[in-house]
Amino acid sequence: MAREIERKFLVEGEYKPLATSVTRIVQGYIVRDAARTVRVRIYRQRGFLTIKGRSSADGLERCEYEYEIPVAEAEELVRLCLPGVVEKRRYRVPWGDHTFEVDEFLGANAPLVVAEVELNERDEAFSRPPFLGKEVTGDPRYYNSYLSQSPYSLW
Repeated sequence: MAREIERKFLVEGEYKPLATSVTRIVQGYIVRDAARTVRVRIYRQRGFLTIKGRSSADGLERCEYEYEIPVAEAEELVRLCLPGVVEKRRYRVPWGDHTFEVDEFLGANAPLVVAEVELNERDEAFSRPPFLGKEVTGDPRYYNSYLSQSPYSLW
């Protein structure tokens, strides 16, 4: 089974000068409930279909399967998604042995900025860049699927 292990943090401070790339992402949800999500994402002129299982109790780990699909099909599927498409800019920031993905949310989720780091092991050590703020791993309010139905600007 494919496993995703990641930690998530609010961002406090400057990260853009450290970024090696920035990409606009549009994503919608075909299914979003506590047990599973099925997401369609478009970025870098490519389409992806991602299936994720329920998060562990601490929110650190879950199963994830991602498949590339033709971008034209992804665009059609986004139009079929549940209401609440999420749009964001993703900055890739290398730091130590890891790369942090900093998501700057747009639209109804602005001005939320969240950083994630993917790990190989649950207890894997990583160097913390200075822009990391409060850890929100496991807080479902910061899941993209939650933000698609309860935008940050309405909290």
